[in-house]
Amino acid sequence: MRLVVIGTGYVGLVAGAGFADFGNDVVCVDVDAARVERLRRGEIPFVEPRLEELVKRNLDAGRLTFTTRIDDAVPGAEVVILAVGTPAGEDGAADLRFIDDAAAQVGRALDGFAVIVTKSTVPVGTADRIRALIAAETSHPFAVASNPEFLKEGDAVNDFMKPDRVILGVDDDRAARALRNLYSPFVRINDRIMVMDIRSAELTKYAANAMLAVRISFMNELALLAEKVGADIEKVRKGIGSDPRIGPRFLFPGPGFGGSCFPKDLRALAHTARHHGASLEVVAAAERANHRQKHVLGERIKAHFGANLAGQRVAVWGLAFKPETDDIREAPALTLIADLIAAGATVVGYDPAAMEQVRGLGLELELAPDMYAAAQGAHALALVTEWTQFRGADFRRLHAAMAEPVLFDGRNIWDPEQLRALGFQYQAIGRGPLPR
Repeated sequence: MRLVVIGTGYVGLVAGAGFADFGNDVVCVDVDAARVERLRRGEIPFVEPRLEELVKRNLDAGRLTFTTRIDDAVPGAEVVILAVGTPAGEDGAADLRFIDDAAAQVGRALDGFAVIVTKSTVPVGTADRIRALIAAETSHPFAVASNPEFLKEGDAVNDFMKPDRVILGVDDDRAARALRNLYSPFVRINDRIMVMDIRSAELTKYAANAMLAVRISFMNELALLAEKVGADIEKVRKGIGSDPRIGPRFLFPGPGFGGSCFPKDLRALAHTARHHGASLEVVAAAERANHRQKHVLGERIKAHFGANLAGQRVAVWGLAFKPETDDIREAPALTLIADLIAAGATVVGYDPAAMEQVRGLGLELELAPDMYAAAQGAHALALVTEWTQFRGADFRRLHAAMAEPVLFDGRNIWDPEQLRALGFQYQAIGRGPLPR
């Protein structure tokens, strides 16, 4: 099948390379000429495990190409996938300017029937909007469909190649057949394709992210309660996670969620609800709880040392919003760093992947070459992102490096008893009452 994928971010590039790996002829389009040139050389513009290998393999096989020109790519395509960004506007609504522009250009370039698929996260009703934009530009027949993505940054390739479900929102039999054929190699063992109406498919994406965000915020609030009543949230997490009605995933308390999806999708869903005269109180509460949670580590450091942190050196381990990515969008570490700097602290950070992205922000932040260099002379260390290498830290070396052995474990990945036995002052999230 001949495919065009417009947009080469996490979603578009993973989808383009993944479809090419199953034998399709894929052209990926992006307006950023410098990015396209890098991709033609097999260089990936962001960190995502296994993606570089996937792109290079399909470039070498000739199944995957890159261009900046929609008008060259679209003619002859059977499926055109829209995977451009839909950032949040000032009012929380998804900004659809990029997808509108792409749809209009696709309409002008069509030379025959094609299925236009939205894979970008878009509000309910966007398919109707896209249909009108394309119809204004072409007399050729076409169909519009919704195929929301459910990729996790850091594991996006695996999620795409082995999807736990494929949602197809269609209102045209030809579109349904084409997309079923496209995805059939991915679900040969167990058909996990779900066909539904387009508006239900559009809402499913937001509903899924909102549900996961609510679980995280609920556990973060419960962790704060656990500290006040003398409970251990890790034991509570295991207790409730063993209930098959609840399950163990997304029950880990921490310093709040960030990234490109959850924060903006909560705001966009709430905006959609307001626009239609509905109220999503649980979603709004999850967003408020997350905003508060991002300040918890900073508040604890100030509670330990005093509100004025002048003269205090604080190390921050983990700057990306999650492991296995260099994405710092709405990362909890950035909120912590801003809080510490505002209180007068000297802050030094380290992350295995996100150093260049943070350097580009121009923060009053020192960046260390490795995790132990970041801790050298620190009066406190805050772990924010649970990279694997932090889990197995050499704590004797860490103790010797720090000016004061004070640890704030924002991910509950370390053993409190072990660390206290080694002479550390240790605080986690929701693991019993805070030291007084």
